[in-house]
Amino acid sequence: MIDLMLFFALKGIEDLGQRIAAVGGWGVAPHEERDFEMGEHKARPLTDPRGHDVFILAALQGGQDASCNDRLMRAMFFCAACRDLGAARISLIAPYLPYMRKDRRTKAHDPISARYIAQAIEAMGCDQIVTVDVHNLAAFENAFRIPTLHLTTEALFAALIAADDHGGPCVVMAPDPGGIKRAQLLHAAVQSIGLEDAGFAFMDKRRSAGVVAGSLFAGDVAGAQVYILDDMICGGGTILRAAQAARTHGAARVHAMASHGLFSAQAITRLRQGDGVDRLTVTDSVGPFVQDDPKLRVLGLAPMLAAAIARLHGGPIWPPAPVPPTPPRPAALPFAPGQ
Repeated sequence: MIDLMLFFALKGIEDLGQRIAAVGGWGVAPHEERDFEMGEHKARPLTDPRGHDVFILAALQGGQDASCNDRLMRAMFFCAACRDLGAARISLIAPYLPYMRKDRRTKAHDPISARYIAQAIEAMGCDQIVTVDVHNLAAFENAFRIPTLHLTTEALFAALIAADDHGGPCVVMAPDPGGIKRAQLLHAAVQSIGLEDAGFAFMDKRRSAGVVAGSLFAGDVAGAQVYILDDMICGGGTILRAAQAARTHGAARVHAMASHGLFSAQAITRLRQGDGVDRLTVTDSVGPFVQDDPKLRVLGLAPMLAAAIARLHGGPIWPPAPVPPTPPRPAALPFAPGQ
């Protein structure tokens, strides 16, 4: 265990960083970020990280002030600076990790961007990475050679579903085939905390060259409160398409839930207009959000992330210390065979 810890919250996620520090009972270490002409920038710790267990919280989603590429470079440069300055261990905490959707070749000569991002983060000296609800867990874990910690939100969403006033049957729904496993985990979590009769549904979807197809709908949602779960909402098309299908099949109310509310301007317009989605729930992984939207609920990740940091800081240093050799067995048994 490393006794000394430093926690940094980079630009764009300072609010969540303050909430994590308040829950964990530690401070946010000072740092500097400066922009230069032609898009170059630098970031440096203002506290010496030498010998410290360094945790770096970074917002890596694109926004109006910076692209995901720009924020990714800032985070990697900051990790590298801490490594150069003698940090004992560096943990990058990226609640949303970009490029994880491109984890395999779907067309000839496609890049495998998820693996390239992993290699770049490792090359900057990061010792381990923490993230929340990646698009494809197996691809994420296989992309990295350093230790990974994947945090999930199904317990948070399940508690919220259980607390809702359903007034009828409850159904958990996956908006596309890729999200079936994620929705199944939420369905199991909902059943485990008292809603044993909760149903399950899913919608088919196929995308090629930006064109979405597939109309298969499986599950009984008639008169039900339907909770559509996805890992992220970007343009809003997938969620809205699934919500409209649930409406067509008789759903009483439709709730959309996602870990990462990336929300393009088009998504906000789509989800606010019409009667497709009655309620929208996201976490604050990429916040802050405007709280005066009556359709929007935001779940806080600070307790979960603070607990993860506390466990990692209190746990073994990576790589672990060598296992001591097994003591030799006694040359003779203390009693004769057969006694």
